[in-house]
Amino acid sequence: MKVEKRKLERLLIWLPIIGTCLYSSAANAAVESETAFIFNSFSFLLWGAFVMWMCAGFTMLEAGSVRTKNASVICMKNIGLYSIAGITFYLFGYNLMYVDVNNFIGSFTLFYSSTPEEIALLEGNAEALTDVLESDYSTMSNWFFQMVFVATTASIVSGTLAERVKLWSFFAFTAVLTTIIYPVVGAWTWGGGWLHQLEFKDFAGSTIVHSTGGWAALAGAIAVGSRMNKFRKDGSVKNTPPSNVPAVTLGVFILWLGWFGFNGGSQLALDSAINVVAMSVILVNTNLAAAAGVLVAVSISRPLLGRVDLMAVLNGAIAGLVAITAGPDIAAHHWAIVIGGVGGLISTVGIKVLETMKIDDVVGAIPAHLFAGVWGTLAVCIAAGGNFMVQLTGVVAIGAFTFVTSFIVWKLIGALIGLRVTLAVEELGQDVAELGIEAYPEFVIMPDEDDLGVYESDEKS
Repeated sequence: MKVEKRKLERLLIWLPIIGTCLYSSAANAAVESETAFIFNSFSFLLWGAFVMWMCAGFTMLEAGSVRTKNASVICMKNIGLYSIAGITFYLFGYNLMYVDVNNFIGSFTLFYSSTPEEIALLEGNAEALTDVLESDYSTMSNWFFQMVFVATTASIVSGTLAERVKLWSFFAFTAVLTTIIYPVVGAWTWGGGWLHQLEFKDFAGSTIVHSTGGWAALAGAIAVGSRMNKFRKDGSVKNTPPSNVPAVTLGVFILWLGWFGFNGGSQLALDSAINVVAMSVILVNTNLAAAAGVLVAVSISRPLLGRVDLMAVLNGAIAGLVAITAGPDIAAHHWAIVIGGVGGLISTVGIKVLETMKIDDVVGAIPAHLFAGVWGTLAVCIAAGGNFMVQLTGVVAIGAFTFVTSFIVWKLIGALIGLRVTLAVEELGQDVAELGIEAYPEFVIMPDEDDLGVYESDEKS
């Protein structure tokens, strides 16, 4: 009898609570304004932290891809480029990309900060809350989410030019990329400029982020040149295997994880059921595309490259992620598999294309980010409502602007301070020559036989 009485008491307690919840769900399609403000701002900050963590992925991928004598410089480049992006986008880049944008460019004002209403709220003025809530999210949460994207763009360039570009030359280019080149591309599109007005679609940046970084990397690879003896006189390609395959694999998994923030956060809201459903769709499509890129790369690497190439397979994952990034919000999930799979195919074929063209890309960033990014932007026309001519216009315009501008900047830097290290430094390794620290000091570095002749002649001169 006592047991039944307890059950009845619990039911009486919970009935009003359940009824209130059911009533609230039916009466409100979304949460109240302050709660929505909190959810949206938290979404920006959380997903932004995921995207920032991609810098760790790029660091592991690149450090494991290069020879041990250059791994420390890779670490320096990646923490340096993230810091440069954070400062330059705060000082100038964000305003150029988002503030008072006309058809082509935004404001040339310095600095960016919280609104006066937000500052008043922080100072204890409760009446400012109403004005603060007129925005859907806190000002600096949005700034943070946008800043980590520009750092991703710069990371793409780092891997391509590894093992021969000077540290300070790379930093100088990164400053220009994050201050001017990327913000101008962003102003044309996400900032409301002329491509946005044409209804160019690039949900999370297949072109705006990844192809922009790829075009800048391609311009740098041409301007800096290939590593010594990478392409032999007889036309063969010197094999430069990665120094740490587990690190490269870990880096790709970190990038895969970070991509959920990259694409999911680009929904830009978490304040209603429809936004939560949309974000769920985006994350699933992101995962499907990456998996498809892997499986296609596994399938074609042996006939194309002569073996089941793990590095090509890892790049296949990245290419699948890049390809779906322009349109991850499609409800027909099977298209994500197709788009990601084609991205993996393009990336693997692209490795051979670059070798044929004698362009040295240490980590395969150009096939994975540029080639797959172009494909993903055009693939928006398949299931995400894109207009082919508009998408093609965006690809060509952004590609031409980024490549030409980047090439000019690389050449100017070369004229002022030089682009690449000497042959002696390249043989010794940038870790010792530029930083005075080895990533793996217990290892004894043996000169490569292909490089000995070049090294000895350089020493004599």
